[in-house]
Amino acid sequence: MNQSIEAFLASKTYAVAGASTKPEKFGNRVFRALLGSERETYPLNPTASEVEGQQAFATIAELPVVPEAISVITRPAVTRQVVADAIAAGVKHVWMQPGAEDAAASQAARDAGVNVIDDGSCILIILD
Repeated sequence: MNQSIEAFLASKTYAVAGASTKPEKFGNRVFRALLGSERETYPLNPTASEVEGQQAFATIAELPVVPEAISVITRPAVTRQVVADAIAAGVKHVWMQPGAEDAAASQAARDAGVNVIDDGSCILIILD
């Protein structure tokens, strides 16, 4: 496992941008995997009040804590905003899941000193 992934997984708090209410969706599966590994994890979903029985939040700014790490499962255009919000909030680690990658967001995060995983690695493979 590479150092970027190890650092991400060593975090104490997490958020999942794109956490879905639908169990078959990737965003739901990632959220459940993090919860199932007993990590403090918050769902980010601007249209749902809860995901898997947990209160959902529309933005990082609305979370009760600033997560150390965020897993992003959104379209690249949305990823840009999520990453900008993460940088502004002081998130230390961003993992763009396959399909969520955005070069501009990755560069902005790296320029801000954020640990970025955007190489096509999938958190579900690591946590499985």
